[in-house]
Amino acid sequence: MSWTEDRVETLKKMWAEGQSASQIAKELGGVTRNAVIGKVHRLGLSNRAGGGSTPNPAVAAKAKEKPAKPAAKPKPAAAEKKPEKTEAAEPAPERPAIPARKQIIPAGQPLPPQPSANEISPEALASVREVEKTAKRISLMELTERTCKWPIGDPATPEFWFCGLPVQQGKPYCEAHVGVAFQPMSSRRDRKR
Repeated sequence: MSWTEDRVETLKKMWAEGQSASQIAKELGGVTRNAVIGKVHRLGLSNRAGGGSTPNPAVAAKAKEKPAKPAAKPKPAAAEKKPEKTEAAEPAPERPAIPARKQIIPAGQPLPPQPSANEISPEALASVREVEKTAKRISLMELTERTCKWPIGDPATPEFWFCGLPVQQGKPYCEAHVGVAFQPMSSRRDRKR
């Protein structure tokens, strides 16, 4: 459907008469209500001139109840300037501290401490350290479904890499990193006691 001059004139006329976008779309045919609204806005017709159709009685009653607001007076130039800060100004309220594990660390900032040795079994930790010595050290673009996706280092630095060793079947990590990432429920429950 294209907006011919005749169709645009019909739209303008019906809009000025107070017809709804749905009514106009129905009259024009081959066009949706939203298309009519879009064309009205593109033509700059969004303010109705008033006129032909009867407004909704509930809306008209509300309009009669509310008195018109007087236009806001322009502020003098002196009032537009922001007051200068003084030493007696109240300090900004402190935000509550967010636990370290929920904080978002901006790029280039040091990462929070990683889980300590008492949170990860010593065997798994030793295995991870040994595996990371022999890891392939691949980049994000080199990852495949068959390579370990365990990230190592700070992503904001050039020393960041992924393990890259063959994955354990059905898991995203190699055997050593699966031992750290997926721990049995009972061992996690025991640590909390």
